[in-house]
Amino acid sequence: MDVERRPDGSLRFSFPQIVLLRAAEGLRQRGVPARRIGRALRRLSRQLPAGRPLSAVHIEARGDEVLVRDSGTVWAPETEQVAFDFSVGELASRVAPFAARVAEERQAAGDMDADDWYDLGFDLEAVAVDEAHRAYREALRLDPGHPDALVNVGRLLHEAGRVDEAEGRYRAALEADPEHPLAHFNLGVALDDAGRVDEAAEAYRRALVCDPRLSSAHFNLARLLEASGDFQGTVRHLAAYKTLRDDDQRARG
Repeated sequence: MDVERRPDGSLRFSFPQIVLLRAAEGLRQRGVPARRIGRALRRLSRQLPAGRPLSAVHIEARGDEVLVRDSGTVWAPETEQVAFDFSVGELASRVAPFAARVAEERQAAGDMDADDWYDLGFDLEAVAVDEAHRAYREALRLDPGHPDALVNVGRLLHEAGRVDEAEGRYRAALEADPEHPLAHFNLGVALDDAGRVDEAAEAYRRALVCDPRLSSAHFNLARLLEASGDFQGTVRHLAAYKTLRDDDQRARG
């Protein structure tokens, strides 16, 4: 990792280097051997598609193994083998038929309002995405401007790679609720993925106006500011991100 040294002798880390160091420290704290951390992160950097930053994936430890999660896929960068989360996968396979039945019964009963359908969709997401999507559609049939349902439908579309459609849902959510921080943030992610970085940065800023404690917005905005050469903005938002993450860790004990 080549680090720039300033004239005064201090080191200046680029944002990708900071992300890499943060990931390495998190793995070290979980007991992963240093040699394995270095090997896994070097290989991961080569495995990600061009333009896909390390900040876009979640790096975790399972025992002394390094695993990466990205868009529903889990793999070990050292071996490039896809891993499977058996606990979640087994639960989903067992519960999905019952989830479909519950959705059909609730629809037939006709006694649910838009909020009820939204709550059902939220509960179903972990085990039956298709049924969750169906529940959100019912919520939007009853209330086309339900902002939370629009955001979650947008996210499901986004995860399926339908970024343009996701953007439309996020913008519809903001028409219904202009102060919805998650709608601004998710819109920023969609614009970011589409390469529209200036618009993405503005969406992240608006998310933070609505919720200054939205740590992920600070992190993503810092990454874009670093790429644009705004070092002061990068440091400011990265510091805010670290403070919020530390607060969350202390709150969890």
